[in-house]
Amino acid sequence: MTKLAYLDCQTGIAGDMCLGALVGAGVPLEYLSEKLKGLGIDQEYQLRVESVHRNGQLATKVHVELLKLAEHHHHGDRHHEPEHTHEHSEAIASKTQHQKLHHHASVHAPTRHLPEIERLITAAGLPPRVMEWSLAVFRKLAQAEGAVHGIAPEKVHFHEVGATDAIVDIVGTCLGLDWLGIDRLYCSALPTGGGTVHAAHGRLPVPVPAVLKLWESRQVPVYSNGIDRELVTPTGAALVVTLATRFGPPPAMILQQVGNGAGSLQLPIPNILRLWIGQELETQQVGQLESYPESSTSQTSNLLETISVLETQIDDLNPQAIGYVFERLFDVGAVDVFTQAISMKKSRPGILLTVICPPETIPACEAVLFRETTTLGIRRLTQQRAILQREIQQVQTKYGEIRIKVAWSEGTSIPLDNKGMHLEQPDAQQHSAEGSTHKTIINVQPEYEDCAELAKANKLSWREVHQLALQTWYYQHGQQQSNISSTG
Repeated sequence: MTKLAYLDCQTGIAGDMCLGALVGAGVPLEYLSEKLKGLGIDQEYQLRVESVHRNGQLATKVHVELLKLAEHHHHGDRHHEPEHTHEHSEAIASKTQHQKLHHHASVHAPTRHLPEIERLITAAGLPPRVMEWSLAVFRKLAQAEGAVHGIAPEKVHFHEVGATDAIVDIVGTCLGLDWLGIDRLYCSALPTGGGTVHAAHGRLPVPVPAVLKLWESRQVPVYSNGIDRELVTPTGAALVVTLATRFGPPPAMILQQVGNGAGSLQLPIPNILRLWIGQELETQQVGQLESYPESSTSQTSNLLETISVLETQIDDLNPQAIGYVFERLFDVGAVDVFTQAISMKKSRPGILLTVICPPETIPACEAVLFRETTTLGIRRLTQQRAILQREIQQVQTKYGEIRIKVAWSEGTSIPLDNKGMHLEQPDAQQHSAEGSTHKTIINVQPEYEDCAELAKANKLSWREVHQLALQTWYYQHGQQQSNISSTG
């Protein structure tokens, strides 16, 4: 069963808010502290958690208290990224308290560049996907900062105090998601905020340039909630831009748990990041739409999701390896893989290998391509695709059970049959006038593996079993085959 998480960011997102939401959802602070020790920077900070109220609502606040600050750093807010202060970050209560905690304040802090941070993460002994996620988030952040300042990502420098809590926020968030067993992360549209924030070279407009660059890279949906403060920090933006499967409304899920992570500011609305955790709806639950009254009022739409496309051209790989590469890519989460014959330099024949994958699987897919092929470089593209909603149903034939993939589009209203499916009827226009909705079946396809297995077991052709499965589904749902688009 697939475990989903949804970040509800009505007042934005920052790294410490993510930690608070995860701890509020049950991730032990002791676990985070122990795993983070592997980074070798635990002498620079200490973690502390407390319960706080935001506009009367209870939330969890995680403090990353720095034990060493440079003289030139601002003390009003925590640093999450190079050069910036962030409104969601921890505010120190008083100068006296600050001086007691940061007893090395007079020491000038060195800088950390991306390669050093990558070495810390790689050597930390983290769970495999935590390491992959953390590296990907920091690279994305460095790419955005580098693009803003016109330098290579590897040259972006992180002030040590900024790097310390950025590392804790990013790696800690990835640890928490892994501990909860999250398979896919989704995120709401993000509020833009407004006003200005102080930076090393003056004041910057909100959203700060790095956040805008991160949003641009994933075409993130944004809006104004009327609050002129910095609501989304570069750390928060980098986390969701890198890890979220898509942005928008929550996915269909059975909600099991909610974690509330507190921001530092008191805002007109509760300054809380809400982490929803649940299970993806099972096939039979999605099919029985009459169990969910809200489905009868949903608007006509297909799904729009963000996907990543990886491409590489190869002319010196043994063709026997291609099949194995396909298998490994699918194993790590690729949605589709295909090749095209091309002509390369010096008229050499080659292939264009294309991988379509969720954004969060980019590091794993690229690792397979570099390890299993002869490529020296991979192109990345981010695209959006419209997809039909779909579900797996089952039909019972005289030879055995066969899974059927059913895809549909929502439209004008017509009633459900006793199988939970909406059927085409002549009076659909009348129902539409009443303002309800329905599902129009677009495509029906039996699963290849099921048909092949039954064909072999019963000494039949695959086409016979495939056709029988289609006929059985049409009969059970009262539809004529001519009314359904099918590519069989």
